[in-house]
Amino acid sequence: MSAPKPFADHIIRLRREDNVGVTKTTLNQGQVLADGSAKLVVAADIPVSHKIALRDIASGQPVKKYGQTLGFATRDILVGEHVHTHNLGMQDFTRDYAWCVDAKYLPEPDAPVEFSGFARASGEVGTRNYVAVISSVNCSASVSRYVADHFRDNRFKTEFPNVDGVVAFTHKSGCGLLPDEPALLLQRVMAGIATHPNIGGYVIIGLGCEVNQVSQLIDDPQLKDSTSSKEVPPVFTIQQVGGVSKTVDAAITSVEALLPSVNACQRTLQPISKLRLALNCGGSDGNSGITCNPALGAASDTLVSHGGSSVFGETPEIYGAEHLLTRRALTQAIGEQLITHVRWWEDYTQRLGATIDNNPSPGNKIGGLTTIYEKSLGAIAKAGQAPLAAVYGYAEKITQPGLGFMDTPGFDPVSMTGLVAGGCNVGVFTTGRGSVYGCKPTPSIKVASNSFLAARMRDDIDINAGTILEGTETVEQVGQRIFEKIVSVASGEKTKSELVGMGDEEFAPWILGPTM
Repeated sequence: MSAPKPFADHIIRLRREDNVGVTKTTLNQGQVLADGSAKLVVAADIPVSHKIALRDIASGQPVKKYGQTLGFATRDILVGEHVHTHNLGMQDFTRDYAWCVDAKYLPEPDAPVEFSGFARASGEVGTRNYVAVISSVNCSASVSRYVADHFRDNRFKTEFPNVDGVVAFTHKSGCGLLPDEPALLLQRVMAGIATHPNIGGYVIIGLGCEVNQVSQLIDDPQLKDSTSSKEVPPVFTIQQVGGVSKTVDAAITSVEALLPSVNACQRTLQPISKLRLALNCGGSDGNSGITCNPALGAASDTLVSHGGSSVFGETPEIYGAEHLLTRRALTQAIGEQLITHVRWWEDYTQRLGATIDNNPSPGNKIGGLTTIYEKSLGAIAKAGQAPLAAVYGYAEKITQPGLGFMDTPGFDPVSMTGLVAGGCNVGVFTTGRGSVYGCKPTPSIKVASNSFLAARMRDDIDINAGTILEGTETVEQVGQRIFEKIVSVASGEKTKSELVGMGDEEFAPWILGPTM
């Protein structure tokens, strides 16, 4: 048997009551780790960021991480064993919602913080300045793309330096959908893009015979309010204009007419309270809930303390940990709104013959995550410690300062599309396995959970939180770096995803109901 090595160099014990730890390195069978006078013998090879039993766990007993239940042993587990899908499963358990008992206001900041943004007539502030070409239906998607592609040359960038680009917002729906909730949800998303603070002007293109009529979109209250003192935005239907080529030419002419006024808008100093931050995680691993997510939570708390809005989503990925949020709700009504969305997802997955534990994904499991409870406990760390101040439906306009939650699916592009359509003007996306996510019109800062990922994907990762795992930085220190990056990106610094050109294909509205 090899000589004992220090326990803390190889395993993280997050809470005293935890009966599993998380590996910081790959462990080999027979390896001996010393924890004071106690010794732990590794029973099998265990990959990095996976779980190891710190004491015997009887079959049926809860497995604890973060001081919370992440699942139940499906057989007896002995100390030193690998704890994963082969011996850990899910079963329902009682969660104490204890409305509002942990809601505490954050301390006041020492000094105000400003960023340089685009002030809009609505009172909102943009972090980018795009022109949008909005497609009402998939049938007009190619035409919308042709219009945007016309403005990709260097002449455009030279002539209009204050315009970040012309972006086509296309999707795979707009017809063959029910005219009630599915159509209204899509219209809410499209209206949210049209009125987004990062959009300086827009045109709308439809086919003409679709369910999602352009006229209904124009009549959307959110859109109508934003244009009440302006001219009706340029609208084109391919059938009425006379085909593809004529519509492309007409829409290009309209965009060209918009560009001088959009370009005239320049950045000015604005209070940080004008930021609406989207929080999202994807491609998570066993370290995400230890490093990048809590660091993002610290950055979120800093923004909230300055009066900004910070909103996270992915309802299926708070499942099993929702009680930690109801305890932080400012009012019982806010907590009950959250649980209403959780119950909807339980019913929805049951009707489809599925379970919410179809998540985590295969990549999550390779990275050390085993159950949705475990994934959820790590995911909500990015919400920091601020009280829960608001709960929103998908793509609803974000109006409340403080920490908010939006009901979105767990699929990253669909989740972020809802948050962006709600008005988030900057985003932070954490990842442990490696995500290349970027979105327009909102810049997306990516944070890695570990240094290996940050080095391997250095062209895609903005911040490395793996230093927390290595002990060279604290959660608070990395959180401060994330906050400073948020301010810098909001003021115009390009994210890695922007530098490589990501963001044109990630717009993905949540499509409800059957396709008819």
